[in-house]
Amino acid sequence: MDAYDDSTVIAQEEAEKKGLPKWLKWAGLSVLGLILLLAALEAYHYIRPLPAGLSHRGELRPATDVRFLSDVTYVDSSGTRYVRQEIFDEVFSMIENAEKLLLIDMFLFNDFQGPEPETTRALSSELVRVLVQKMASTPRLRAVLITDPINTVYGGMRSEQFEALRAAGVEVVETNLKPLRDPNPVYSALWRPTFGLLQNTDSGGRLPNPFGQGKVTLRSWLTLLNFKANHRKVILADDPLAPGGWSALVTSANPHDASSAHGNIAVRFSGPAVADLLETEKAVLGFSGGRDITIEVNPALEQTGMNVAVLTESAIEEALLETIYRAREGDSLMVSVFYLSDRDIVWALKEARAAGVNVRVLLDPNFDAFGHDKNGIPNRPVGAELTRSGVSLRWCDTHGEQCHAKLLLADYAGGLSRLIAGSANFTRRNLDDLNLETDVLVEGPSGAGVFSDARGYFELVWNNQPGRYFSVAYDKFAEDSIARDYLYRFQEATGLSTF
Repeated sequence: MDAYDDSTVIAQEEAEKKGLPKWLKWAGLSVLGLILLLAALEAYHYIRPLPAGLSHRGELRPATDVRFLSDVTYVDSSGTRYVRQEIFDEVFSMIENAEKLLLIDMFLFNDFQGPEPETTRALSSELVRVLVQKMASTPRLRAVLITDPINTVYGGMRSEQFEALRAAGVEVVETNLKPLRDPNPVYSALWRPTFGLLQNTDSGGRLPNPFGQGKVTLRSWLTLLNFKANHRKVILADDPLAPGGWSALVTSANPHDASSAHGNIAVRFSGPAVADLLETEKAVLGFSGGRDITIEVNPALEQTGMNVAVLTESAIEEALLETIYRAREGDSLMVSVFYLSDRDIVWALKEARAAGVNVRVLLDPNFDAFGHDKNGIPNRPVGAELTRSGVSLRWCDTHGEQCHAKLLLADYAGGLSRLIAGSANFTRRNLDDLNLETDVLVEGPSGAGVFSDARGYFELVWNNQPGRYFSVAYDKFAEDSIARDYLYRFQEATGLSTF
């Protein structure tokens, strides 16, 4: 027995001296090093410095011809759908009046359709036709289109529309998204040093186009999962009839056929803020390979009491929170937005209601996206949370289209109002320096036409009219689910989502 014990101890001591095989040690260290490297990449690309000119908060500048525009869709008592639009009609008017410079920055600019095609309006083709005709009739006009690479499925398909615009002389610039921060950092840390280094091809692939017809490459799908975008929707142009000679329009609407029945909003204005808006667009041109642009706007404007400030990226959230927290008991806040998930905004609205502010929120029910079913996240969990806190909430009554507006209207005691409107949803991706976004802040007397029209839009959708139904009561899509609430919060915090 003693001999057996001695040999066992000796064998254990020899094994301890030898330790693990060297290859196993190096393999373990290599894996650990790779994990640390990916974590470092993930952290860097989530907080990396922004390109110059982004996250811009412009000064409030005097403005004239400040107008609120809207597209609304509703059903009558028989369920027949009607669409009333004015935004792109205004865009086409601005294009027609331009003589020297036209700049358009649009996120979705394509004719892709989902499984249930939307036939309201072929907006992308309309815009191409108007631009081509304008270039032919006004040879000295410089026209610049900035857009997102989603329209070529990240380089995996040719866009015949963009080719037609280039042939007509329009400078088409696809935004370079790589300098932007990564909204989905866990995935992007793996993608950047691997497939992110490869050039895509538009000569065709074998996988289905995630947005419509045609085939794309695996690289298109892998790039899509980064979930980042130039989400802006802007047009600016010289206008011989406008004070200062320039006008601009900031909107939530896209020239996208499948989106052509969506509810949307826009603000058009003239004045020095147009030059501020151009500066924010020049920043995108700068890191996307576009040519520089210079304009001069006459700062000497008649004082109308109306002021406009240009906001991009996280400056939008800063202005939203400032506007909400400025409200006091008896003041009014009206929110209409496609996605509402940002925790700071949700908390601010709840605090405003607790302080006696009249808070009303219109949300899309998030059950339909171009013929595909959605699960109601994030709006339904957020809607339940807001309703529990006493906020009044209604859902847009959608029938295939989406309630795509993005606005906050504040009416304060003493006759002052503020309107924040544009491209940004109230989400982490849209408000935390991840996507590219543009909104405007309009401030002035509550009785001004822009506020009256924005208020009228909100009340129309909120209250409905006899035989015209725009919205439904909260109970229609009420869903107080703990599991969905946790899922929404997890997706919002990590970026593993499309909102």
